[in-house]
Amino acid sequence: MPAPETLVAAFVARHAGSVRHDTIGNWLAGLAVWHAINGAKWPGGSILAYARKGAKKLEPPPLAKRPPVTLEHMHALFAGLDLANTFDAAVFAVACSAFWGCRRLGELVVPSRFGFDAEKHVAAGVEVGVRTLPSSVRYSVFHIPWTKTTKRDGANIILTANTDPTDPVTALLHHRIVNSGLPSGAPMFAFETSGETAGWAPMTRDWFLNRCNGVWMQAGLGVLTGHCFRIGGATELLLRGTHPDIVATQGGWKSKAFLEYWRKIESILPLFISKSFDQSRLQLLSNTMDEFRRRNVVQS
Repeated sequence: MPAPETLVAAFVARHAGSVRHDTIGNWLAGLAVWHAINGAKWPGGSILAYARKGAKKLEPPPLAKRPPVTLEHMHALFAGLDLANTFDAAVFAVACSAFWGCRRLGELVVPSRFGFDAEKHVAAGVEVGVRTLPSSVRYSVFHIPWTKTTKRDGANIILTANTDPTDPVTALLHHRIVNSGLPSGAPMFAFETSGETAGWAPMTRDWFLNRCNGVWMQAGLGVLTGHCFRIGGATELLLRGTHPDIVATQGGWKSKAFLEYWRKIESILPLFISKSFDQSRLQLLSNTMDEFRRRNVVQS
């Protein structure tokens, strides 16, 4: 260190055509920071600049966009899961919370069987308040200790009841009844086990997605990823006429961040929309988002 410019350029050239330009840029930013930390000069000359331009021209096309989780997917889970089973009840509660709460899956499940971290993952002993507004609308609230954006400040997850079979409040309460024997220090969406392994087990990301995708494949809906819940829930709420400010708050986005997210939603709308959403609804959504964009650009 410092790394020779030709070496860094060769590193870029080695990956040209196989990874996206943004990915290469992130790698180089990390290397540049490491040089700065160690008091070394970063070799940002013309050779490296040419290599980066060439890599951008050769970058592979973006991955095909997968369809988001839709109400059809959610109803398939409602029909295909055995909600009397402790594991399936936990799966359904996670799915409904992630979808209607527009939350990241990592905020609700743990990465591996032994990956529970009390400073990052919500525990079964957390208070889950269920309240009713004067308008008779029910909702539940619970606090998670960490999010990607707020870090240790965490966030309150607010789930509003609805008349759909996938009502998140009902799903959450059902899980807590079926799995009422969980110790307070277990993950919130852990599930009770029986037989030789009697006790409980945490709901891991892989177990959750494997179960969901198993149901969806049987229903002919294909395989989806965890992020599809967040984007699908946000799209469903917007199409139902929920104001973008409310959706942004629900999913923990700041205004500018939600505007960036809206670009992703726009790109998957044709994959999402069924005959139940006519053109007038879509035009209303477009007008609402235009107003939201203008207001937040002016404010920023």
